[in-house]
Amino acid sequence: MNSSIIRYILGHVLKIEALVLLLPCFVALIYKEEAGISFFITFLICAVLGILMTRKKPKTFVFYLKEGCVTTSLSWIILSLFGCLPFVISGEIPSFTDALFETISGFTTTGASILSDVECLSYCTLFWRSFTHWIGGMGVLVFLLAIIPLTGGSHINLMRAESPGPSVGKLVPKVRYTARILYIIYFGITIAEILLLLIGNMPFFDAVTISFGTVGTGGFAIKNDSLAGYSAYIQWIVTIFMILSGVNFNAYYLILFHRWKKALNMAEVKCYFLIIAASSAVIFVNIYNTSMGILDALRHSTFQVASIITTTGFATTDFDLWSASSKTILVMLMFIGACAGSTGGGIKVSRFVIAVKNIFKELKYYIHPKSIQQIKMDDKLVEHEIIRSVNVYFLTFIVLFSASVFLVSLEGKDLITNFTAVAATINNIGPGLELVGPTQNFGNFSIFSKYVLMFDMLAGRLELFPLLILFHPVVWKDLFTRRFRSRHRVENT
Repeated sequence: MNSSIIRYILGHVLKIEALVLLLPCFVALIYKEEAGISFFITFLICAVLGILMTRKKPKTFVFYLKEGCVTTSLSWIILSLFGCLPFVISGEIPSFTDALFETISGFTTTGASILSDVECLSYCTLFWRSFTHWIGGMGVLVFLLAIIPLTGGSHINLMRAESPGPSVGKLVPKVRYTARILYIIYFGITIAEILLLLIGNMPFFDAVTISFGTVGTGGFAIKNDSLAGYSAYIQWIVTIFMILSGVNFNAYYLILFHRWKKALNMAEVKCYFLIIAASSAVIFVNIYNTSMGILDALRHSTFQVASIITTTGFATTDFDLWSASSKTILVMLMFIGACAGSTGGGIKVSRFVIAVKNIFKELKYYIHPKSIQQIKMDDKLVEHEIIRSVNVYFLTFIVLFSASVFLVSLEGKDLITNFTAVAATINNIGPGLELVGPTQNFGNFSIFSKYVLMFDMLAGRLELFPLLILFHPVVWKDLFTRRFRSRHRVENT
């Protein structure tokens, strides 16, 4: 394993984190808050460590998928460990476990919080919480590939390890240009939402932080009632941008280059919008018949469907009070998630499309055993390797999900709370039901349960395997064996 390139990239990650930590420092200066000192201290720590780790360049910049997965997982862990320090140093979240939970929830765009009163936080802390969503939405390594001139043809492995979905490809021949295109689109959507929210008379600070949470599909709000206190116009704008942020960014690339027909005919995108429309319609009928008018029912149903399927996690109402059928739909949407190649979490619509097509393929095989059945998406043949990876992903997800529910259940909370808490974290959504509903938080879980849920958040954001590979003994054996051999050669020389 190329440990030197891992160390080198991790150093650059720390330098990027140091750079973005200056933003809450500026916010603290604007609002004259002492909490900004904690961000500046963390900036210095990250900057010094990052410089030290990147002083010596690796002999080779070529690395394989294994190194890409290890680098990606360690990058997200390091980001979270250092990103939580301002909370602890400032004393706004004095518990290291709680601060780490909040930070991992931010970077993984989960939005699950241990805080019962977010309005008591300083402006710079609120900004940092929301900004972690924006950083984590597209991915810090995608940003690194966009600005750092790394050489070698294997850097697609970093993007594959970090980007959500069953497959990742280049939009243009060079990975660096692909990363830049993705961030240009990402930045453009964010600016567009900020401007539209400002038109709706939303305060500038609110518009910026809410846009970070929307486009990053995170869900950290700056009000205790999430978005319930804002106007209907603002809630509709957020609904639209949550849905747009859950679309495969390849579609936006095609639209930018006037390939509208191909973008609109993407099977995954069509299924994504169909699921949103159908789910919103059913929930609309349910809640309209009980307590709401037509416009309010339409707004709340569409908002919550968009919030859950895109795994954003904002709320305009306490959906835990809705009927069992409405809550069942929302729980199902938790697992489906957004499109591959978007900022959303969940299992991804594309995997479900492939799985359903695979089921029909098997049914046809039983009817016509000698026939050759193939699966296609967007008029392209789905390779057997992708089908195999989707099947393995589903199996791994079920095992990890079941194990997590069992471990969290040892604490003694009710099944719905435990089930939806794990579903909300492993799918990077945020709120669940019962004790982790939209008006509740995760602060009542034990330290052990919080670490289980933190693992789930990281595993869900990194598509399971990049994080799980850290626990494979061969990885560390290879790493230490290589370092021992290198040292042995130096001593012999």
